[in-house]
Amino acid sequence: MFRTHSRSLVLSAALLLGPAQAAIAQSADPAWLDNLSSQLAVQEDCAVDYYLNIKEGQLAGRLTFEARAQCADGRQFDASLIEPAEEFTISECGVQVC
Repeated sequence: MFRTHSRSLVLSAALLLGPAQAAIAQSADPAWLDNLSSQLAVQEDCAVDYYLNIKEGQLAGRLTFEARAQCADGRQFDASLIEPAEEFTISECGVQVC
């Protein structure tokens, strides 16, 4: 009896926590990265694989956001935004020679 009761408690807890876990797991990125991904998809036909050098800061009291996006096709883009701007300034990264 204890085993059956214990198993149903675990199942009940999993059902209760399941939706909360799903809501948290929808996006681990800040909202501005989601906005940048959308802008890159439309403007540059870039499906973002991941981001590098993610930075948030302030400049003269305004919020700033910077990141480098790695596209699925291998291209990279640098992006920046200084509020109150609504769209990112995007530039493609070229080949760099040291």
